[in-house]
Amino acid sequence: MAEAYTDFARVYDELMDATPYGEWCERIDRLIGTFGVTEPVNAVRDSAGWKEDENSPEGRDALLASERNLVVDLGCGTGTLTEMLYQKGYDMIGVDCSEAMLGIAEEKRSESGSQILYLNQDMRELELYSTVGCVISVCDSLNYLLEEEELAQVFAGVENYLYPGGIFIFDFNTDYKYREVIGDTIIAENRDNCSFIWENTYYAEEQINEYDLTIFVRKEGELYERFDETHLQRGYTPECIKRLLEESHLQEVLMLDADTNGEVTGTSERILVVAKEYRKTE
Repeated sequence: MAEAYTDFARVYDELMDATPYGEWCERIDRLIGTFGVTEPVNAVRDSAGWKEDENSPEGRDALLASERNLVVDLGCGTGTLTEMLYQKGYDMIGVDCSEAMLGIAEEKRSESGSQILYLNQDMRELELYSTVGCVISVCDSLNYLLEEEELAQVFAGVENYLYPGGIFIFDFNTDYKYREVIGDTIIAENRDNCSFIWENTYYAEEQINEYDLTIFVRKEGELYERFDETHLQRGYTPECIKRLLEESHLQEVLMLDADTNGEVTGTSERILVVAKEYRKTE
């Protein structure tokens, strides 16, 4: 099996040009404003963990100012949304396990002059230099985690690095979407500079959808280069996500249909969640 997002990274932005990154950016900005950290809390962190600090309001304010505005983009890919949020005024950290995707993100950073920090990390082994006010993960990134234990590992890592009262904003494709909508379908598209065939195979017992991608990229004239990649994603249910959040000491504060912005139903294909850290402020 080819490693996901290697050769595909070269044409990812072109094939994802219909993705509503601008809408996602505006929605995330609103959610941070509604649910995110806004006031100092009576806690500071030392080598032993979080503790009360009643005598140092200046220290609390300084810590808040430096950390609550930090946003981590888990599975940032080529950095399109990361750049947009940076332009909104957030201090951004992009995390991705694909060196090829991060290479393109870093090219965008050079062109824009942004000061985004990119980290080549597996989200299951997240390692940051401080707590952060918000973690986001969108565009199916969490669906690449094929076991509940892996998802729980990510949730626990996010909770560990969230500033007291910080929030986790993420989306996920539902099992319904893979099972009833795109599973066992073939999608093909022809562009000026590339074409692709996207074959889906759904495995009901494992709740896993396999994407077999065949991509043709124009080199010069009528000469094309072909490459193939296989991606595996698992669909999750709202009930499973709620349980894993609770076990990770994250409180769900919002869950909605990411496509309609309405109530989650049995036919919701993508679900948006906002979860809040609470243990460090108890």
